[in-house]
Amino acid sequence: MPIIKSAKKKMLQDRKRTEHNKILKDNLRGLIKNTRRKPSMENLSEAASALDKAVKTKLIHKNTASRLKSRLAKLTSSSK
Repeated sequence: MPIIKSAKKKMLQDRKRTEHNKILKDNLRGLIKNTRRKPSMENLSEAASALDKAVKTKLIHKNTASRLKSRLAKLTSSSK
């Protein structure tokens, strides 16, 4: 446990941010799974938008988002 006041505050901030990021990542995973299960343009655009927002907030790396969007787009185009 931290002793210094600023370290205590930092620990609380980290805990709060971790919980928030976990919720966001879980939602993102759900969108990706939904797109994989039911490939459609609507699901793809929703997932791509969420991935872009995750990159913007530095939740995931931009190359990871790019790779996922590419794979989802390939699935969607092949299901037509």
